[in-house]
Amino acid sequence: MTSRKVRQKADTTGMAKADAAGAHTRPSLIERDRAHLWHPYTQMKTAPPPLPIVRGEGVYLYTEDGRRLLDGISSWWVNIHGHCHPRLSQALGAQAKQLEQVIFAGCTHEPAVELAERLIEVLPSGLTRVFYSDNGSTAVEIALKLAHQYWRNLGQAGRRTFITLHYAYHGDTIGAMSVSEQSVFTGAFTPLLFPVTRVDAPYCYRCPLGLERATCRIDCLAGLEGALEQHGESVAAVLVEPMLQAAGGMVVWPSEFLAGVRQLCDRYGTLLIADEVLTGFGRTGRMFASEHASISPDIICLSKALTAGYMPLGATVSTERIFEAFLSDDRTKTFFHGHSFTANPLACAVALASLDLFREDDVLGRVRTLESQLRAGLMPLANLPSVGDVRVIGGVGILELVSDKHTREADGYLDGIGPRLADAFVDRGLLMRPLGNVVYFMPPYVITDDEVDWALERIATVISGISPT
Repeated sequence: MTSRKVRQKADTTGMAKADAAGAHTRPSLIERDRAHLWHPYTQMKTAPPPLPIVRGEGVYLYTEDGRRLLDGISSWWVNIHGHCHPRLSQALGAQAKQLEQVIFAGCTHEPAVELAERLIEVLPSGLTRVFYSDNGSTAVEIALKLAHQYWRNLGQAGRRTFITLHYAYHGDTIGAMSVSEQSVFTGAFTPLLFPVTRVDAPYCYRCPLGLERATCRIDCLAGLEGALEQHGESVAAVLVEPMLQAAGGMVVWPSEFLAGVRQLCDRYGTLLIADEVLTGFGRTGRMFASEHASISPDIICLSKALTAGYMPLGATVSTERIFEAFLSDDRTKTFFHGHSFTANPLACAVALASLDLFREDDVLGRVRTLESQLRAGLMPLANLPSVGDVRVIGGVGILELVSDKHTREADGYLDGIGPRLADAFVDRGLLMRPLGNVVYFMPPYVITDDEVDWALERIATVISGISPT
């Protein structure tokens, strides 16, 4: 062996030993996280260590220390086809070899154009113009700005009032927070927010009018009608989360309420904005929740499942009538809004692949089957002393926990039972993130019947162990 080869062998051996020593002494993922990161919605002083996730496959996530967790919340409601889906991964990789990013002010590209065409095919009728952004909050922010400037461009600058619902949550940008319900999410920023008019939501379990759903006539619509009557021509738009108000407590609606909102907007001549950031792409059993009432909004906001959890992407889609109000020789009527990653080609490509799966795999049929399983598995839990209400819509099962079934008392977002239950679920191999006293199960659609039964058994076991205090 030559001296050069001896040196190379010695170098290689030394490097291997150093790597082994480094691997042995290297801090864990959690330790490294704690040294530098700041997590969302997390009190960093008291929060338990984060789960160190190293990979995902199907409905499962795998931790650094070897645990397997069923993803019961679709990784914050975005993952619908399962983790690392081969078709989606292939589409992402293929696009990365062709074009990863280009400015969308003055340029265009095939994935953005085709995605817009495909979205318009499946969206409620009348929605024709797609404006891309990065996430749900920005999709809503754009909708608010579009509605405001639409009226301004038409010479009706006095239309600045937005009507929103109690229990609403629309995002974390300033405008999105303004139109959300006042809560722990918005409290620190109240001085920055603009005023809106809030009206009753159809929260049947906690009916604002004290009525029972079996006998009511959707009387809670009177609040919206009264606000439209009072504010008249100052209203820019009514903003709702159709059929399922998510972060505000997983409130499931009667479809008649949504139909009534559309009718009232038409009667009083204002715009209807549908925030379908969560409810879009099958989550409620229809491609879009607006379909439950056979209505079309004037503006719809999309994100989350748009790319099946692969890439950040938002879309705000309007009618042609709104779009035309921005066409002018007067440049001040331009919609001056944009994002660095608007219409990112990678995100558009994977969104197209997701829509292909809807076409080919009867995804909505799978959601309907999941809905039946959730009803069968969760409805019996309504008899437990800690369960006040059970709600199911599409691929979402919800348990609202109370300390007293008669008074329906609960502590909302800050109810300490949420973190305790999250730990109990993780101990049993199930990733859940309760909204305080509201427990929800929202898995990827690819979950099998056996996996659903497995998860429901663990949910029942944990909930059955709760004693109301």
